[in-house]
Amino acid sequence: MCHRIQDVMKLCCELSANQQIQTTVRSSGKGAAAAGGLAFAGGLIGGPLGVAVGGAVGGLLGCWMTSGQFKPLPQIIMELSPLQQQRLYDNILVILGDIQWTDLAQLVALVMGNTTLKQQLTAALLGYITKELQAEVQYVD
Repeated sequence: MCHRIQDVMKLCCELSANQQIQTTVRSSGKGAAAAGGLAFAGGLIGGPLGVAVGGAVGGLLGCWMTSGQFKPLPQIIMELSPLQQQRLYDNILVILGDIQWTDLAQLVALVMGNTTLKQQLTAALLGYITKELQAEVQYVD
């Protein structure tokens, strides 16, 4: 059973990589607030030059505050706890239904060859990521 969970986790990684999905943790707003707040404060104190200096300092502070929180979705999936992996597996298994597979390559081929199934699984993955992990998801253009 454990290899089936790993197959589904790797399938989710493949789906997110194939769809070029990025995630940002919601606390990234703190970094933006720091940059904007310091730019505003710098503007009040030093005028136009203060805005530039405050924005630069705020940007560096925001970068420091959010460092390590931006990760590719496949990395986030593989770092899930066993309980989180089990929950995601259960959600995905509902959509996979009675599909049987022998290895990861066969599972990926079955899913990637069926547009409807691929869309349903991607929607379930994104729903899990946004609800359970409180992450914002966006597609890369």
